[in-house]
Order: sequence, then C-alpha cells, then structure tokens
Amino acid sequence: MPARTTPTAAPDSQVPEEAVTPLIRGVAVLEELTAAGGTMSASALERATGLARSTVDRIVATLARMEYVRLDGRDAVLTPHVMELGNAYLAALRLPALLGSRADALADELDESVSLAVADRDGIRFIHQATRRRAMSLSFRIGDLLPAERTAPGPLFATEWTDADWTRRQARRATDPQDRTFPAVPPAPEVRPDADFVRRTERAAADGWSLDDQLIEPGLVAVSAPVRDPRTGRLACVASVVSHTSRHTAADLRETLLPRLRTAVAEMEQDLRQAPPAEPGPPPAGLALWTGASKQELGREFVESLARGLTVLTAFGEGRESLTLTEVAKATGLARATARRALITYDHLGLVAQTADRTFTLTPRVLSLGFPPLAGTPLARLAEPHLRTLTDRIRETTYLAALTETGDAIQCTARVTAHHVMRVDIPLGTRLPATTDTAVGRVLLPHGDADVGHDHAVADEEWEQGVRTLAVPVHDRTGRTIAALATSTHTARRTAEDCVDTLLPALATTATHIEAALHTASRFTPVPVT
Repeated sequence: MPARTTPTAAPDSQVPEEAVTPLIRGVAVLEELTAAGGTMSASALERATGLARSTVDRIVATLARMEYVRLDGRDAVLTPHVMELGNAYLAALRLPALLGSRADALADELDESVSLAVADRDGIRFIHQATRRRAMSLSFRIGDLLPAERTAPGPLFATEWTDADWTRRQARRATDPQDRTFPAVPPAPEVRPDADFVRRTERAAADGWSLDDQLIEPGLVAVSAPVRDPRTGRLACVASVVSHTSRHTAADLRETLLPRLRTAVAEMEQDLRQAPPAEPGPPPAGLALWTGASKQELGREFVESLARGLTVLTAFGEGRESLTLTEVAKATGLARATARRALITYDHLGLVAQTADRTFTLTPRVLSLGFPPLAGTPLARLAEPHLRTLTDRIRETTYLAALTETGDAIQCTARVTAHHVMRVDIPLGTRLPATTDTAVGRVLLPHGDADVGHDHAVADEEWEQGVRTLAVPVHDRTGRTIAALATSTHTARRTAEDCVDTLLPALATTATHIEAALHTASRFTPVPVT
C-alpha cells in the first residue's frame, strides 16, 4: 500500500528556510488523524508521521490545549472545535452560504442527493451535501477528497487545468494507481488508461456537463454541471445529482435530471451575480495572548509555534476571503514576522495561496485538517464526552433527550450512568410522552412551564417512582431549544432544592460546552438531533 504523503506539499518541493517545522509536523498529525477517521493512538501517529514519540506527545498536548483533540486513554480524538479551521475556509469561500439552499431545494425536488464540489489540485473536495435518507444513500462528507478521474465533476475541473496539474496527476497515479491514498473512496478495481480521462475532459468541455457511470463503485451514478463565477467566467464550483442504478441509469440521469440541474445551476449563477459584498465579522481576538499564557503554564509540553501557526488560519472568514500579511497579523495579534513565517509554511503545504496582488487566501486543502470525520456527527456523539465529565463530577446519571421527529415523544439519545448501589439507569432510546409533566418536557416543549429566569426544570417520578430529574435546555445556533441535558437521582438522595443548589451550576456549564461544540459543528453541516 502506498504511503500517505503528509504533509500535503508537492513531492518535489523544497521546504523553505523560513518555514515553521513544528507547524509542518502539527499539520501532519492533524491530517493523519483525519485520514484515520478522527481517532489514533500516539504510537500509531508515531508510525504514520515518522516523528519521534516525544514530538508526537508534545503536538497532541498542544492540540488538546487548543481543544482540537481530546485524550481518551491512549488515543487522541478529534473534537468539533477543530472544525473552526474548515469553517474559516467555507466562510471565506461563501459558496455554501450562497448556494446551499438551492442545492437543498433541488435535492428535495428530485428526491436525490445533490452536492457542491470545488477543485483541489488534481482532486475534488465537497463543500456542501444535501443527502436523502435511504438504506442505499450517499456517504460522502463535506471535506472529503476524491480523485478527479473517478468523479463526474473531475472532467469539468480538468478543462481548466494547467500543464502542472496534469503532470501532478500523472505523478500521483504512478505511485498510487488504485487510489489507496484517498480514504473516502474504495480502491479502484481496475486502472483506467490516462487517455480515458483525457477523452472525458474533452467531452465535458464540448458538452458543458459530465457523467460518472459507476467509476467510484458499482451502482453509483452522477451527473454534474459547472457553476461559473460571474466575475471571471471560471468555475466557482460544480453541482452534481447523485443516484443509484436501482433508480436511474447514467443515461437516464442525462435525459431526465440534467435539464433540471442546469436550471438550478443558472439560478445559482444568478444568486452569485446578485450577492452583496460580504460584511466581515469580528476576527478572533486575544489568540496571541492566549498562546503565550499557555506556554507559560505548560512549559515545554506546549508547542507555541504550532498553536500560533494554527491561529493564522482562523484570521480568514466571511468578508475576509483575501488578506494581506499585515491584516493577518492584526487579526491574530501576532507579530508580523510570526504571521509571515506561518503563511510561508502554509503556502509550502498547499493550505494557502498567494494572489497576484500579494494577498493570501485559504485553499480547499484546509478541510483536510479534521473536518470530514466530524461532518454530520449526531448531537448525541458530540455530547457524550461532556456527559462523561459531568457524571464524574456530580456522580449522578446524566443524559441527553430530544423530541422525536413526530414531536409526540421524548427520546433518550445519549446517557452516562453513575456507579451507585441504587443507581438510575435509563436505556438509550427510552421514550416518554411529550408532556409538560416531566422536567425534560418542560424544557423541550414550546409552552412548557420551565423557570424562565433560571432556564431549568425539576420534576419527580417522570421515569419511575422515586426518581427526581433536573433538566436544562441545549440551544442551536439560532437560540432554539433542540435538546435537554438532564440528570436523574433518587428522591431519597437529593431534595429538589439540593438539585438546584448543587447540580444546576454543573449542568448549565456542561450545556454551554455542548452548545459550543454544536455551534461549531453545525455552521456548515447539519447535525442530527435524534
């Protein structure tokens, strides 16, 4: 099996003298964690990156301090907070915000999955997915990288490739003919000749659309059309309708769905023409001071140059698509020389690009830093680590509950059971009627009688006799209550007043942590609640 080429610099490129070596190593660790699905042991990271174990331990400790990973025994696990790096790219790009609703509407109309993708050198990377809930459904995630030649968007992007792009593709295929360095796709069952992709590219240039007839795996078919940037006429992204041969053949996609896709693409291009300039939001604040304080506290275990380098990526965002060196330094609070060395490093790794007017932009490759494994993670999984911490702290059973899709029942979606001789154990999936007779119901239902001032509710015997429950709300990015965080105890162990006095502060703090993870994870990807 070919080795993964991390970090993602061109194979023949030389490391610039001013590049930040700890930053290169930290990016390599994040990319290996991403390729592995979000979890790796320190020893596995050591083998995959070729770094010394002590170096891996320091990098992981730094990433944990930044809340980009958490330690679970011997494993390093990516956390939703790392998605802020990919969010910075997607916000700066603006395409998901401007075109996502069109893609969603098309998916609803056709009852098929619809995706938006951008070019990433000789590959494509997804920036938006509108999938259908089926037994046979699309499993690609936002941020996943696919080889161009095995996709419908690939030939369309290749119509704009330079000679260097074609040479890069040939070098990649020479070392990895079966695409084993692309975790998002199965190995290629057969190696198609280069001429095949050249012909598909020429056909896409002539037709203005492209097909994928089971190139990724048997049964998967797709049709794609280009969305052009009205300012330049070049490809902004490619929209695709993806189906299965049990519903459509490739020829059927072309005949029945391509016309509607082209109409949607025309509407997307109109949206781009009419989009007002982005209003820049506030850049991240106090990052340089935070990294300095962390170095003072943790000493040698905190790699300050890695932390400062990663903060540079968060300087970008909506209304900050293209930044000068001075603007990056100002946004992060870093010294100009520090920001410059980080940008030189990222340019070498292919994570930023320098424009003709000497500004810098993020590239799609930023999504390789932890985004795909976390995209679409259910709320229950986001909450589980926080539930464990809360249960350890208060020594009571804790759980997350939400309304079912029909709204007529409350379902337990995650829980951590405390260790007591007489303990409350609420099995996952347990349901209660959706009424305000319960603490969870009072928090979840729109007209419940929760104590609005303290934003909590207490109720007795909602699960069974002798059980007392305290619940607080969990809010989405819009402030809407979508779940309840609750703890249950025996009435003989705690009074209602004791629950409020001693347990409520811990629950409220934990709900805030869950909301922070949810808000980061759901900025560009839907988070299933149940």
